Amino acid sequence: MTQSHAPESRTELPSESSPAFSDESSKKAAELFPSHATRFLARQPILDAARTVIGYELLFRSGWENFFRGGADDATLQMLDNCVLMGVDNLTQRTLAFINCTREALVERMVAILPPATTVLEVLESVEPDQEVRAACAELRALGYRLALDDFRADSPHQELLSEAAYLKVDFRLSDARERSRIVKLAKSSGAVLLAEKIENMEEFEEAQREGFQLFQGYFFCRPAILAERELPANWANYMRLVGALAREPLNMAEVAPIVEAEASLCYRLLRLANSAAVSSRKAVTSVRSAMVLVGDARFRTLAAIALAAHMGRGQPEVLLQLALERARFCRNLAPLLGEDPNEQCLLGLLSLLSAMLRIPMARLVNSLPLREKAKCVLLGAEGRTAIPLQLITALEAGDWTPCAEVSSRFGVSESQISAIYLEALHWTKTHVQQLGLEGREH
Repeated sequence: MTQSHAPESRTELPSESSPAFSDESSKKAAELFPSHATRFLARQPILDAARTVIGYELLFRSGWENFFRGGADDATLQMLDNCVLMGVDNLTQRTLAFINCTREALVERMVAILPPATTVLEVLESVEPDQEVRAACAELRALGYRLALDDFRADSPHQELLSEAAYLKVDFRLSDARERSRIVKLAKSSGAVLLAEKIENMEEFEEAQREGFQLFQGYFFCRPAILAERELPANWANYMRLVGALAREPLNMAEVAPIVEAEASLCYRLLRLANSAAVSSRKAVTSVRSAMVLVGDARFRTLAAIALAAHMGRGQPEVLLQLALERARFCRNLAPLLGEDPNEQCLLGLLSLLSAMLRIPMARLVNSLPLREKAKCVLLGAEGRTAIPLQLITALEAGDWTPCAEVSSRFGVSESQISAIYLEALHWTKTHVQQLGLEGREH
């Protein structure tokens, strides 16, 4: 969605040294997303062939179930309410918002409150394309909205809406190559862009590309081809020394500074982040040591971890780093509510995508990570309390709310707390990606 032209790199964020850090996250989320307290948001990225995020499908959940309470029209009303109150700018980061639309949302023009330039209206498969619906789609298109036909099939009644559709969304798992070939021909004749849904690995991504699909929805970018014999980065030992130093108390600047300063690119990223964080100071941050003095121990740990992740993820799609940062922030903020160590949880979230960043099996990487054995096992898929924050955020990424009920029951963490922590993590990540100068292009 279109954001304000004013840069957000100076946004004040919660203090990371606060003992009530998760409460601070709730306050920040309440400012950014006023309706967070009773609703959940699921956000799934949509990428182009270059693995750049061009938009997000926005799904709102009410309660713990993996579906909306009430009818489909109630779901749409909740979604529209959330989009307005939360602010589409805070949800989609200068990209398109794909919004599911029921018949009522279309024919009663409910969606007309959303910005047409950055909103794609998904006509659900269950919506019968009768005369009233066709007229509504034509009118909405005339207003500047783009329409997508959801779960499109070659024999779909929605062919009657092809002339109005900008996108055809195809479930890659529920269609075969022959069916998709027919859909590709229909798309070519109508000029619609083909979007493949449920693309979960690089093989499916490449197959969809060969077949003619231009956009892709799923977490395939987290699962690149892993090369068992791929060599570790040249400075891997230094990286691991830095991870170990960031995990220890107290932070030893005499240990940290030489490691960072030995890597020009890493040092540049850290100083860029530190200067954004220390905006209230009149002094420029020109060294690793001055960065720690100006931003403080806890903040410095976070910025150094972000800089390291960005450094190791060079050459990989921006969305991969973005997801790693979202996980790190979520895990860190949830940790105190579960009795876990925030610093360790931050690193677990950040390192959970290390295998994808380096394209090296996690089993090879984990032995050299300076983490306690229980934390290493989490990165290999182990269960247990230490694994809960990472398991919860990965479930939320997939729109699965079932683990939330289990966490709530076991630890007394409320729905509003989990929602607040997740939403604040999205905003926090957006801010830090901007500070790194990695903002995606506008669409």
